[in-house]
Amino acid sequence: MATMSQVARAACFGRLATALRAGIDMRRAWKSEIDRVPARYRAAMQLGTVALDEGQSLADAMTLAGTTFLPIERAIVEVGCRTGHEAEILKELSVVTQRAARASSEMRSGMVFPIFQLTIALGVIGLLILLAGVLKGTDGRGVDVLGIGLAGVEGLIAYVLILIIFAGAGVWAFSSAMANWNSGTGVVRRILEMIPVLGTAIHSSDASRWCRAASLASGAGLDAGRLVELASAAAPRFARGNDILSVEQRIRAGATLAEALSQGGRFPDRILDTISVGEEAGSTAEVLSRLASDFDDEAASGFKSAAHGAGFGVWALVAGLIILVIFRIFSTYVEAIQNAASGI
Repeated sequence: MATMSQVARAACFGRLATALRAGIDMRRAWKSEIDRVPARYRAAMQLGTVALDEGQSLADAMTLAGTTFLPIERAIVEVGCRTGHEAEILKELSVVTQRAARASSEMRSGMVFPIFQLTIALGVIGLLILLAGVLKGTDGRGVDVLGIGLAGVEGLIAYVLILIIFAGAGVWAFSSAMANWNSGTGVVRRILEMIPVLGTAIHSSDASRWCRAASLASGAGLDAGRLVELASAAAPRFARGNDILSVEQRIRAGATLAEALSQGGRFPDRILDTISVGEEAGSTAEVLSRLASDFDDEAASGFKSAAHGAGFGVWALVAGLIILVIFRIFSTYVEAIQNAASGI
């Protein structure tokens, strides 16, 4: 089963936090959620009721619910259960998930127009291929308006088949990319990270997830090793070189958390400087939360700019096709006139 949507998870976390703060028993609060979440997740949520009825924690109930919730969310809730900060953790999770849902929505909205333009462009190509079977030059032969050898109804059918093949390959590539996206090592991800604006937005998104998770872990009073473990689960690209054992060894040797993380070579100076300031002021959770919000804004702006760039690229493709068609039709008749003038 797929994971519950961000909007539904954010609402669920928020209601559970409110119920706990109002003194409502977790078993009762969880059971009330079963009737509120989308129907397809109710059976999985019902499994979590068994854990709560047996006196187990909310984290155990979320685990029994399978993939309904993300692993990082289950891990953070477990921290809240162990430290007695369930309500605070759930409230923060609700806020974080709502923010992520808004960012995702803005990104999808930004892609609507480019996708619409691409659909129009593909439709225009199909129409031109169909017209190519109708237009005739002065010699009676068809005019290949696109220069790709496809013309008429048969050419249109071949074109549609090509689109279907490419669409299938695209779906497969997208599924494969999403499967290893969060590993931080996928080939598709590395290629996208090399695109100037989009790459910066991806890095900001990763940094935001790391800072959010680290802020929650710090606010729950976790030690440095556990903080790094949870944060790295949210943003695996920062995990290499900074496993729990390595970080704890560096701290035992006298390093601060910022210094221990810097030795792993994976962290931007901006995050390290913020952690350093937070450690000195005793407000690591707060400064990381603020930094995560800044990264959220930067990521959203970057994704929006990338979407606008994609829209311009599609518009340029359509304009190029129109120019190509005009040029090829014009050149066909110019050639015919020149041949006639030469007596050919």
